[in-house]
Amino acid sequence: MEPEDDGLEVLGREQCLELLASASIGRVVFTDGGLPVILPVTFVLDEGAIAFRTRTGSRLATKTSGAVVAFEVDDAEPALRAGWSVSVCGQATSGPIPETLAGRLQAWAPGSRDEVIRIPLTIVTGRRIRPRPGGTHVESSAGLADYA
Repeated sequence: MEPEDDGLEVLGREQCLELLASASIGRVVFTDGGLPVILPVTFVLDEGAIAFRTRTGSRLATKTSGAVVAFEVDDAEPALRAGWSVSVCGQATSGPIPETLAGRLQAWAPGSRDEVIRIPLTIVTGRRIRPRPGGTHVESSAGLADYA
């Protein structure tokens, strides 16, 4: 981990993988008609890849399969002005859901989700911002905590 000039901590690959494994919802980023699309999905880490379910023939399935896509997971504590984010970039593949993965990978969206999209962990980056030491707690006029 290396601090950036602006005080953010750059995370190493292992730290990023630990944070990815601790999350269950992320955002997949792909292109449709030349424009970026960002969709939330439930996911798991599986054999060196992000894996999530979708419906065969869906826009998500057709626009990501074979394409280079991004995936992002984060967590934040707004009152502390702290949090982390991890991004993954790789060429997505799609296929039927193997039995070994079916029980671990549950979609929240209703309806049949019979295809799995996999994004290999080709490029993995992450950053963290921690609460500032010595920060002072200030109550704003709205009653929301603010740290200086």
